[in-house]
Amino acid sequence: MQGLTTAAGLSLAGCQNLLRKTPTAHVVVVGAGFGGATAAKTIRLLDAGIRVTLIEPKSHYTTCPASNWLFAGLTSLDKLTLDIRDLHGRYGVERMAATVAEIEPARRRLRLTDGQSVCYDRLILSPGIAFRWDAMAGYDQAAAESFPHAWQAGPGTLLLMRQLQTMPDGGVVIIAAPPDPYRCPPGPYERASMMAHWLKQYKPRSKILILDPKRSFSKQSLFEAGWTRHYGYGTANSLIEWHCLADNPITQFEQGNKTLISEFGDRFSGHVLNIIPPQTAAALALENGLTDKSGWCPVKPQTSQSVFDEFIHVIGDAAHFAPIPKSAFAANSEAKSCALAVVSLINGYEPTEPAWLNTCYSLIAPWHGVSVAGVYTLDDARAIVAVKGAGGISSSSSAENVALEADYARAAYRTLIGNTFA
Repeated sequence: MQGLTTAAGLSLAGCQNLLRKTPTAHVVVVGAGFGGATAAKTIRLLDAGIRVTLIEPKSHYTTCPASNWLFAGLTSLDKLTLDIRDLHGRYGVERMAATVAEIEPARRRLRLTDGQSVCYDRLILSPGIAFRWDAMAGYDQAAAESFPHAWQAGPGTLLLMRQLQTMPDGGVVIIAAPPDPYRCPPGPYERASMMAHWLKQYKPRSKILILDPKRSFSKQSLFEAGWTRHYGYGTANSLIEWHCLADNPITQFEQGNKTLISEFGDRFSGHVLNIIPPQTAAALALENGLTDKSGWCPVKPQTSQSVFDEFIHVIGDAAHFAPIPKSAFAANSEAKSCALAVVSLINGYEPTEPAWLNTCYSLIAPWHGVSVAGVYTLDDARAIVAVKGAGGISSSSSAENVALEADYARAAYRTLIGNTFA
């Protein structure tokens, strides 16, 4: 096991059935997104002697990555929806269509909402995010039915798209961005870009206001250069305006007149409101005592073990892996690292030294892509640090470069889907 490569460079084909003769153990994985599906699949590839059960109530998974492309007419929800049942036939992952009601750590057992119980030797949680509905007066789950955040791809994404398409030319779209940390840091700005591309063609007198509680955002220089090139950013006729409200955050929403109100009383009204709430780890993690005051799950990075329970591992958006951003690519990388650690611990080996990758592509226009990449490792204090000189942001210096980045964005999405679910 000491000779295994790190998660960042893991070749799954080369590791298949590496530890076939190991004793049987039972690993339960909760959540079939980029973290959970990757972890379940990878453990089976590393050690076919380990029984893996994947608990996920849904048979299909709709990806948040690429869901912003709907607003520019570049994809459809059907194309973003995958059948996760294939993991059983291909890798022998047992799947339970169920929802976890409670974790019983002392018994290493899960109690399900249908009355069943499932025992585990090790538990991997990849439950995703939840929203803080108490953060803005007037915006709660009921309000989100009419004013969708669309931060979990699905019907809300389609509703937001229809609202954009049916508003008058000259209308105003407001995107209320969330504070850090949250799922997909460049997401609000790619969304604004994709909406602007559509509006430029069909409703060119319209405007998108991004109201941001942050002083800066991911890939800001690249987005602003792209907005200047395509959407008149910085001029009176710009399709996109970015407003930093770090000292005057939005605190209230009035549904009746579609108005957001700031702490100092400034009012912002629009025809379409996309309010993306502050986020925490999913309820399963919160309600079972796996989060700290931040609302996220602290873990030991080398093994992804919860600091509160050595037999529970947490990966993906719910876990605190800072400075690694909360992205699908990062969840996939964390899942491989976690799978290596779990297989090592079950077989009595010292877990290997992990490394993680993150790459995040965004489209500003269909032919204009930008990206950020990072490589991460552990320092002497066992904290995650970015590897100096590795990664960085893409160049926006030429039309050829940004066109290549747009192609890479589509290829990266297809590759991530294949690596996780195929």
